Amino acid sequence: MTFDQVNVAHHCILRRFGFWRRILLAGLASFGVNGASVFPAFALSELQQAEPIEESQTESDNIERVPLPPPIRFPQSDTPSPENSEPAEGASPPEDTPTRDLVRPDTQIGKELPEVHYDLEELPEPVRRMHGLIVEAAKSGDIENLRPLIGSGDSATRLSLGGLDGDPLEFLIELSGDEEGQEILAILLEVLLAGYVHLDASTPQEMYVWPYFFAIPLETLDKRQRVELFTLVTAGDYEDMKSFGAYIFYRVGITPEGHWTFFVAGD
Repeated sequence: MTFDQVNVAHHCILRRFGFWRRILLAGLASFGVNGASVFPAFALSELQQAEPIEESQTESDNIERVPLPPPIRFPQSDTPSPENSEPAEGASPPEDTPTRDLVRPDTQIGKELPEVHYDLEELPEPVRRMHGLIVEAAKSGDIENLRPLIGSGDSATRLSLGGLDGDPLEFLIELSGDEEGQEILAILLEVLLAGYVHLDASTPQEMYVWPYFFAIPLETLDKRQRVELFTLVTAGDYEDMKSFGAYIFYRVGITPEGHWTFFVAGD
């Protein structure tokens, strides 16, 4: 099994007992990785400051200062210089360039929170159709029904943060606590029955993501929302994720065109 499989599989199997953090660290140890080295935490006071190099006053005084020659002017070329060039017509401005990994939560405290939705009729038709197909496949109890929805090649649904070799359904079964993958199907179903958010509208990163906790700081959840969260994770998991700073259990992303982009857990 890969490191990513150890992380997520142990989380799935024991998620109802709230021990996932210790299980994760045990998985790291089994690969000879020190958990402290993977998740370093340093206080600012512990970081050694480099001593500034003092310039010798005597040497500085003895340096002969001469005026610099005027800059050389080269003839204008047909190719504009990078610093003075204007963006090409129709080009996306720099702020619209995708820079973050879409499968990882973006829950900065203080930023405007996305609206939480529950009504599937508000979804674009391609998104609503894919959502329904995944729910139907999960309810069937046969993990093989996910295969045509996951696809293959570069456009296949992302199932692992660390990359995936081999058959995707075998990978999901390895993550499940049973031999046929029904537990992972149940988790997928629970995720898709939660509220969702519409993120990065009108950008190349536009996505509909379930559950909405993915995009909401956990400290801001009210009592009703915490009940919804506890259908997916335990209270112990919740406290651990608050310490981490984000919801990092399973989430699903679907593009406006109806492409099932990811189903992953972890960070």
